[in-house]
Amino acid sequence: MNKQTIIGIVLIIAIFIGFNYLNRPSKEQLAERQRINDSIRNSQAEQEQQGIAKELPLKVDTISDSLRRAQLGLFAAAQSGDSTLVEVETDLLRLRFSPRGGFVEYAELKGYKTYDGKPLVLFEGDAESSLDILLQTSDSRVLSTREMFFVPQPIVKDSNNTTVTLRLQPAADSYIDFIYRIANGSYRIDFDIEAHNMQSYLAPMTNKLDFAWQTVVRRQENSRKTENRYATLNYMYTDNDIERLSDTKNDMKSSSTPTMWFAAKDHFFSTILLKKNNFPTATFKSDIVDDETSPYLKHFTVNSTIDFDPTGAKTTAMQMFFVPNQYKILSSFNDESVDKAHRPNLQELIPLGWALFRWVNKYAIIPLFNLLSSFLSSWGLIILIVTIIIKVVLLPLTFKSYMSSAKMRVLKPQVDAINERIPADKMMERQQAQMQLYRSVGVSPMGGCLPMLLQMPILVAVFMYLPSAIELRQQSFLWASDLSTFDTVPFLTWNVSIPLIGRHISLFCLLMTITNIVYTRINMANTPGANQQMAMMKWMMYLMPLMFFYIFNEYASGLTYYYFISLLLTVLQTYLFRLFVDDDKLLRKLELAKQTKKPAKKSGFMARLEEAQKMQQRRLREQQKAQRNNRK
Repeated sequence: MNKQTIIGIVLIIAIFIGFNYLNRPSKEQLAERQRINDSIRNSQAEQEQQGIAKELPLKVDTISDSLRRAQLGLFAAAQSGDSTLVEVETDLLRLRFSPRGGFVEYAELKGYKTYDGKPLVLFEGDAESSLDILLQTSDSRVLSTREMFFVPQPIVKDSNNTTVTLRLQPAADSYIDFIYRIANGSYRIDFDIEAHNMQSYLAPMTNKLDFAWQTVVRRQENSRKTENRYATLNYMYTDNDIERLSDTKNDMKSSSTPTMWFAAKDHFFSTILLKKNNFPTATFKSDIVDDETSPYLKHFTVNSTIDFDPTGAKTTAMQMFFVPNQYKILSSFNDESVDKAHRPNLQELIPLGWALFRWVNKYAIIPLFNLLSSFLSSWGLIILIVTIIIKVVLLPLTFKSYMSSAKMRVLKPQVDAINERIPADKMMERQQAQMQLYRSVGVSPMGGCLPMLLQMPILVAVFMYLPSAIELRQQSFLWASDLSTFDTVPFLTWNVSIPLIGRHISLFCLLMTITNIVYTRINMANTPGANQQMAMMKWMMYLMPLMFFYIFNEYASGLTYYYFISLLLTVLQTYLFRLFVDDDKLLRKLELAKQTKKPAKKSGFMARLEEAQKMQQRRLREQQKAQRNNRK
């Protein structure tokens, strides 16, 4: 490094030090910077408190009145106000409206209680439910209605409705009204947003407003695990296609397709926000509360947009529902005079299964339960009667399935004779001989399968409906205090959680399992070839009832009670069939049919099966011939 380079570096360092010294801030500038930083920290502290407020209500306002007034600008008049809640009570709902934010901050369903006997409150406080609408003002601010005070207007009542109006009023002749109309005898609230002369206070060309709706799902039922399974954020597109976020993990989805409504649903109750002209786009978020001791199950957030007219010429019309998930109630909100595609179809919230199973529930199972409940009060008795009716309706199919099995059973000695005559290495020839025997007596090996398949839609439909039926909630029967959750008895409960079982054994589930094992034993005894199967399949057959026990131990006792009764009746039916069906007479009848009747015509399936067997047999012969030629 030469002398000139060293001198240059020294001069650069000296210039840099001198520049920093001459431009250092004065004491006044440092004080002003500290004041700004303190204001920023205060604002951030308030935002952090709002985040924590998901679990704890906001109690301390950390921003000074002067700073808030500076933030609100044209809406400075709304920076403070009377925080007294506006309470409204109907025959079904008890609601409280908060002047701060202008939204419902408390919703109670009067006709229901929680599992521990407390009032059933969907949410309480702005930390548990809020509607935050963003206003872009003409003085270049973005304000949140959640942070501003509305002025309650006089409550208007008539014979059927109560109207609550909360007014955001930046000036005497300019305001935005949140209007709530609550009808007696209904879980629906009409929610309108109307403006008056607000065009000078909002940004030019304002015709839409962004908003964030957040709410929590409280624990209302005894089984937290079961309630979590049904607690989901649901939304319906305008084509009546319903979607939902995951119930087992945190989830987030965005929709660019217009949605008619979205619903924070738990096991038996829902909070729903609906817009008649649809929400154009939306983002949905679901967060699971992992703390088992928390009173909350999940936290839902929806971000979307609503149309808005600052002049007041057009009203933004929405509806809210604080409603039990009862099929009859939810379907009552459909206007039959309106095309089906434009109805809210809130009953789709109830998980009744896929198309076929939902159809069975909608047109058979639910009407049957509703009919019986109109003159019977015991739901245990209603389930018993429904089970008997289903068994009677399915009796012809059940009997046909049994007769097919009985025919196969009495023909088993002849099948064994075929197996002895034809060696095992000629499997195709053996199967063809068996098929010939069955056709000669008019028996189809598949005859017992079709009746069983026809019964499956009813079994699955009941499996979907009963755990979701709010009618079973807190209905007692025998030792079960609540048919909508698992039943417990003192000697089958304990404090330590056991893997796969938990802290209890459902007695109805235990009875169902025992009956299922008995039925499996009877069924295997009556099945042709059971002796051969027992050696390799008996443990698998007996394992299925045990697997069902672990699955259904946490399910609604109304469902396990139904399956217990159904299996018990099936066992009794089997014994009655065996009592009235004589195997010797049945065999003589089959032999007579072989002699007097023409062989049954091959079905398309059997013809294709035999053709496939023949082709496979030809390939086998060709392979054997090729192997012999290779050896030569």
